[in-house]
Amino acid sequence: MMNVRSAYRQDIEGLSVVHVNSWKTTYEGVIADAVLSNLSIEGRKKSWEWIFENQKQDETTYVIETEGTIVGFINGGKSRELELDYDAEIYSLYLLKEVQGSGYGKLLFHKLVNQLRSDNYHSMMVWVLEANPSLGFYKKMGGQYISQKEIKIGGETLIEVAFGWNDLSIISAE
Repeated sequence: MMNVRSAYRQDIEGLSVVHVNSWKTTYEGVIADAVLSNLSIEGRKKSWEWIFENQKQDETTYVIETEGTIVGFINGGKSRELELDYDAEIYSLYLLKEVQGSGYGKLLFHKLVNQLRSDNYHSMMVWVLEANPSLGFYKKMGGQYISQKEIKIGGETLIEVAFGWNDLSIISAE
């Protein structure tokens, strides 16, 4: 049984497990092994605790569960990119490798879009590592290339690509 719902503080452990494990499988060969091997569930728990303690208005996190276990999440809210002309942003979307390609990402995407629309956002963007094997997902969901930038992770320079949706009202409400 699959369930999509709002995330709560008691989900920090499950969110952390998904975050760490999905990074390790998604970014293998993309981000330095030293960075990936240093990721820890304990460290990620501290990050999620901070997120829940400092959650801003209109910031939303949804989880997807199968049989009571969190297997993915999405979070987003007001855009953090003031120079780009998008009012909302997907901050992160991660799924465990074993459920990728199952439609769960699409369910989470639409759940967040529906929430953003109800919060009166009209456009949305996301930053994705250019070498992320899931980059095509955002294109499939209708995202248009808008920009790119260099970022440093573990001393390495990587390219991040921004995709945007100019009009959230035309995304189907699946």
